[in-house]
Amino acid sequence: MHDLPTITPYQVFKSRRQILKNPLPFHREKFEKHGDFFRIKPPFGKAVLFTRDAQLTQHVLQKGHRKYDKSPLQTRSMAKYLGRGILTSGGEHWRTHRRMVQPAFHRKKLQSLIGIMETAIRAELERIVPRETRDIYPLMGDLAFQVVANSLFSRPDIRDRMEVLKDITERNQHMLIREMRQPYLKWWFYLSGAIQRHLRLAEKSRGILNTIIEERLGSGEEKDDLLDLLLAARYEDGTPMSRNQLIDEVLILFSAGYETTANALCFTLFLLARHPHVQQRVCAEADQFRDHPSGLLGRGGKSYIQCCIEEAMRLYPPVYVIDRVALEDDTIGERHIPKGTLILMSIFELHRKAAFWGDAEAFRPERFGADAVKGVSDHYYPFGAGPRMCVGNNFAMYEMVMAMAIIFQDYEVRTPAATLDINPLISLKPGKVPITFIPRRKT
Repeated sequence: MHDLPTITPYQVFKSRRQILKNPLPFHREKFEKHGDFFRIKPPFGKAVLFTRDAQLTQHVLQKGHRKYDKSPLQTRSMAKYLGRGILTSGGEHWRTHRRMVQPAFHRKKLQSLIGIMETAIRAELERIVPRETRDIYPLMGDLAFQVVANSLFSRPDIRDRMEVLKDITERNQHMLIREMRQPYLKWWFYLSGAIQRHLRLAEKSRGILNTIIEERLGSGEEKDDLLDLLLAARYEDGTPMSRNQLIDEVLILFSAGYETTANALCFTLFLLARHPHVQQRVCAEADQFRDHPSGLLGRGGKSYIQCCIEEAMRLYPPVYVIDRVALEDDTIGERHIPKGTLILMSIFELHRKAAFWGDAEAFRPERFGADAVKGVSDHYYPFGAGPRMCVGNNFAMYEMVMAMAIIFQDYEVRTPAATLDINPLISLKPGKVPITFIPRRKT
């Protein structure tokens, strides 16, 4: 660690405005200058190790995962707004609840949700205004949010409450990002009452979810949705989750589930709009499943639409950085990692590393096809990897493939933009995504 290039507190402070707005150019500049490793030394405490090294990333997330855990950035800072769900907890608490939540997202269980997903997707896509160029993030955000809400609750009458929950989630996320990127202002966030205001918002969101759960229990209905599956989950002694823990898990599914999917849909549509020849092949595949878009899911082989989504998530990974803390001393290759080291693994940079991906900035869905280069999985982590891989990755992929198939059955997409601004928050968000939906001529 001590022989690594070190970024001083002064250098960080000098770039504070850029880092607050978008830290990724700062990361790239340092990686290009120093190679796959550098460290940032804060004024107090231990240095933070930044890396885009594939071997270290694979070891920390998979082979040596027992020696690492999530950092206080998630288990404390994020948890105070979202509770101690499987995203924000570690150790035995995480292992216990991961085992309880995991069965709800098994592929066989997801089959029962496909009809709910498709209905929600079609309802939101009816809002498309043909031939009008507009930012599609609000549409994709609503689509992804309603898919999660309907899959959890199977109710058409809670849209207003879900909109409040969505607004609170987004406001608290922005506050959390300010805390993480401006730690030197933490005293002011407390003194000004900003953190307390956002904690009250978090309590309001928990109250909304508690009311919906009470209504379900009071109705005596069984919906076979995600809420029913979580209500039926049991600890080893046969007891159910406490109400607080259930709310924690539901809040995590909302917060982590809808935004990452909305982001990926926007990036994919933009890239397809920029590559008409790829889009033509997507349209042809969508036409083959016009009457049953769910036929693209779980069939033998991977659909071309899924390859496009995976390539979009390579260029714009929803999880653009992953953090871990070393629980004990470790050695990876020739690199010694002391106990207590905070490691930030840049998935954004690893996904664009030319040494492995070749023309890394190009959009080439064939990278993920049947003839894809071997070893892609060692350099590709859009949903994380190992035991802590995103529990909803199959859910998200089912949703995105269906949404793309339904869109391109009826429309082609175009964009006047040559590039996109990106906004790295908890997940990697796009700026405005101007898209025009052009009705397709049916043959």
